[in-house]
Amino acid sequence: MRQSNEPQDSRSLWSGVDPHGQAALLLVESLLHGLIEKAVLTTREALAIVDRAAEVNVENAADLEDSPEALSKSLALIDAIAASLQHDIGD
Repeated sequence: MRQSNEPQDSRSLWSGVDPHGQAALLLVESLLHGLIEKAVLTTREALAIVDRAAEVNVENAADLEDSPEALSKSLALIDAIAASLQHDIGD
């Protein structure tokens, strides 16, 4: 998982995110937490999924002609989901 050197608060992460993307990210995050709660996935498995999403995001950024700023912001959002899942480890 990519770790940002600059801490960002959640408001700055979500500013400028399109409503469809925001809804999709929140839905996926909620789904992952729900699958963990029902013991369908372990937290570590969910984190592996999030890590893979970050890897694919980086791999596809050039093909999609994403700007460095857009890539950085999308990776920060993925990192925020990973951080929320980290709280579930050990529960």
